[in-house]
Amino acid sequence: MAGDRRAGYAPNVSAITVREIRVHEAIESRRSIRRYTSERVWESQVEAVLEAARLAPSGSNTQPWRFIVIRSDSQREAVAKASHDQKWMMGAPVFIACVGAISSRIPDYDGPPLDELSDLPELKQVIRDTSIAVEHLVLRATELGLGTCWVAWFTQDEIRPVLGVPDDNYVLAVITLGHPAQEPKSRSRHALEDIVFQEQWPQV
Repeated sequence: MAGDRRAGYAPNVSAITVREIRVHEAIESRRSIRRYTSERVWESQVEAVLEAARLAPSGSNTQPWRFIVIRSDSQREAVAKASHDQKWMMGAPVFIACVGAISSRIPDYDGPPLDELSDLPELKQVIRDTSIAVEHLVLRATELGLGTCWVAWFTQDEIRPVLGVPDDNYVLAVITLGHPAQEPKSRSRHALEDIVFQEQWPQV
């Protein structure tokens, strides 16, 4: 698609002026962005973050992730409304819905609809692996100078119909994507010595 000249599609990410940074810098500088500029997000930038997600590792290489790119005002509004009507989301020009497919683990799954109360072990594996891919996506976006926010304030019953997702798939997140119009300060994190133990869990 490098030579694609469709409206909204830049030849490649390298053709766009971006602030490329190292992975550890992306980890340190990533923020949850809830205000965005009106600057365009190119299709090649969207493709770049999706490619980063595609390359994520997964248990037994099952690759359960699926992604829905949302640009239209009407569909973004519907998704925002299903996400507890978080109006700030509409400031982002692109949403990426991140979905975990149980078929990656159970090809002929014919059980009940998957939801927040499902205790299926394979669903936990699907959520784990899809989460890795989503983090790849947001870090790559940070490398490209884009802002993201991981939205998950919805139920499966609310979000799946809006996206047309079958009930044997699990919507893990909606990632808002755009050029940040804010620079939130870093939030506190636990000290390393409080979360890292040697050899085994500390005994009381």
